[in-house]
Amino acid sequence: MGSIAPFGDPDSGSGRRTPPGRAARLSSPAVLERPKAPSPAPAAESGRRLVRWARAGRTLRAVGWADQRLLLMLRRRGHSPALDGAARALGNFGEFSAGWTAIGLTGAALHGGDRGRWLRATAAAPLSVAVNYGVKLAVGRERPLIEEHPPLSRAPSKLSFPSAHSTSAVTAATVFGRVAPGARVPLLALAAAICLSRPYLGMHYPSDVLAGVALGTLLGRAYPLPPAQSPWASAPPGEAIA
Repeated sequence: MGSIAPFGDPDSGSGRRTPPGRAARLSSPAVLERPKAPSPAPAAESGRRLVRWARAGRTLRAVGWADQRLLLMLRRRGHSPALDGAARALGNFGEFSAGWTAIGLTGAALHGGDRGRWLRATAAAPLSVAVNYGVKLAVGRERPLIEEHPPLSRAPSKLSFPSAHSTSAVTAATVFGRVAPGARVPLLALAAAICLSRPYLGMHYPSDVLAGVALGTLLGRAYPLPPAQSPWASAPPGEAIA
């Protein structure tokens, strides 16, 4: 019977058996990993962050300066008793969305076939005032005060951002425009006049008005309305609709 050759290093003189798996691992070449890119120095990263903050601060200061200059121009220039009276009338119209509510109720009375949509749309402006007030409480920006040029109207609160008149005006014009597309242009024109009257009267910064326009547009487009009633649904059987 032949002898069995031992596993192991033939030069070691040892008959100890080496597991095949271990031998394979020892004989395989080493895997070279790609060196990682050195991370930026903390000081350099902090420097870049400070530069970004400085740029953002300069942008905010420029926007604030333009906001104040535009307010001063609208409050100080181009005034007359007639224009001041018209601006106050627009403010009274939009106060607590009273004028928009009157428009909605009038539309519901004149368009009996679509009364449900008009009544639903009428509630949009008062609801937008409530949403606007919640944003005002969160932001806490106070109304502008211009020396020697006090506001030409009164307000129920000192909070300014965003403008409630602008929010409710754009919300109502957008929602009523969805109910009556033919009246969209005059409704938006009325809303634009109300928006312009706010810094003209010294009641709001222009940025307050722009924020109110953005909020009102969002609310007006998202506000739910019942489907329009088909004119055929209210016609008696066999009667044609002209």
